[in-house]
Amino acid sequence: MVNHFKPLFGVDLFFFQDFYKRYQGQKIALLCNQASLDYTLTPTFIRFKQTFGKDFKLIFSPQHGLYSEKQANMIGSHDEIELFTQTPVVSLYGPRLEPEPNHLEEIDVVFIDLQEVGCRVYTYIWTVFLVLKRCYELGKMVVVLDRPNPIGGKIEGPYLEEDFKSFVGMDPLPLRHGLTIGELSLLFKKRHFPDLELEVIPVKGYRRSFFWKDLTRPWVLPSPNLPSWWCALVYPGQVLLEGTNLSEGRGTTLPFLVFGAPYLKIEKVLKQWEKLNFPEKKAVVLRPFVFEPTFDKWKGGRCFGFQLYVTDLNHFQPVKTTLMLLRLIKENFPEFQFLNIPYEFEREKRPIDILIGNQEIIDWLEGKKEIDLDFYLYYNLKHYQEEIQQILLYE
Repeated sequence: MVNHFKPLFGVDLFFFQDFYKRYQGQKIALLCNQASLDYTLTPTFIRFKQTFGKDFKLIFSPQHGLYSEKQANMIGSHDEIELFTQTPVVSLYGPRLEPEPNHLEEIDVVFIDLQEVGCRVYTYIWTVFLVLKRCYELGKMVVVLDRPNPIGGKIEGPYLEEDFKSFVGMDPLPLRHGLTIGELSLLFKKRHFPDLELEVIPVKGYRRSFFWKDLTRPWVLPSPNLPSWWCALVYPGQVLLEGTNLSEGRGTTLPFLVFGAPYLKIEKVLKQWEKLNFPEKKAVVLRPFVFEPTFDKWKGGRCFGFQLYVTDLNHFQPVKTTLMLLRLIKENFPEFQFLNIPYEFEREKRPIDILIGNQEIIDWLEGKKEIDLDFYLYYNLKHYQEEIQQILLYE
C-alpha cells in the first residue's frame, strides 16, 4: 500500500516554520552536497544564500565533492568557489577529513543537510561525526536538518568491533544502523560530545517503517553510484564486494544491484544458491546477467553474474544475503580473492576486514571456522537497540 502524503524534510520545516529567523545575523557554515534539496528541488546552499546573504560564509563538502562527481575510494575533491552563490567550498574528503580550526574562527553555527543511506560504511556519517567533534572542541553550535533513512528503520549487524575502527566505522554501529542523520548526530552527542549545542530539525510526517518509495519525493542520487534507492536498499550488503575482486557494478548503470566477474559461472552459482536454505533467501531473486564495466574492476571485460531483485522489502536482509553469496563464491571459485589494497585511508587492515568489522564473521567467510551466522550478525544489537531508545525521533 502506498502512503499518500508529502513529508516535510528538515530543510523544508526550517524555512516553512521560520526557524531560520533565529539565526539571522549569525555567521553560517553548511555541510551539504548536490542532493541537499528542499521540496522544490532547490539546493539548500542556494536557499541559505538567499536567506542569510553575506552571513553565509562557508560550504563544507563530503566525499565525492559538492556535486558528487568524484568516484570512490580516496579520490578527493578540492576546495573551490561554488558556482551559483560564489561561496567558498571547503572539501572534507581529500585535503583533510575534518574542518580545521581556522575554518570555524568566524562561524557561529554549522548546519548539516546530508542524505545518508542507512549504512555504517557510508562515509557521510563519519564526516558528520568529525564536524560534530570539531564544533564540540571549539564551542560552536550545530543544527542538523534531518532527512529520512531511505531503507527504513530496520537494523542488521554485524556490530562494529573496536579492532576494526576506520574511516568507514569510527564508532560502533551495526552495518545497517536504522537511524536518520539527525538521530545519528544525537547518538554521537550522547556518547562523545555531551556539552555540544545541537539542534535537530526533524522530518514531519515520517515513520521508521517507511522506505523511500513511500515518501512521494524524487530520489536524487547522494553519491555517483547510488542512482536509485533500490541501489541503496542492497548497499549495506553489496558494499562488501568492494573488498573483493568481484565487480559490484561500478561502471554500469546499476551499481550494487548487479555483480559479477569474468571467472564466475552463472549456472554453477545458481545451482549452489538453490541448495542454500535460509528464510531471507525468499525475499530476493537472482537474475542471470552479463555486463561490461566501463570503469573500475574488470573494466571492458565481460562479467558473468546477476542482478538482484528484492521481492519482499520487510524480510530482505542485505547483509546476510551478500555474506551467503560471498561464502558460496569463495568455496566454488578459486579465482575469487579478497583485495589487499589501501581503502578509505586505511593501509594496514584489508578492505573486507573494516567493511565487515567482526572477526568471527571474517573467519567464517574465509572458511576458517563454522559459526552460527545469525548469532554474530545480531550480537550486541540488543544493547544497541536499548541505547538508541533515548535518541529516536520517529515511531
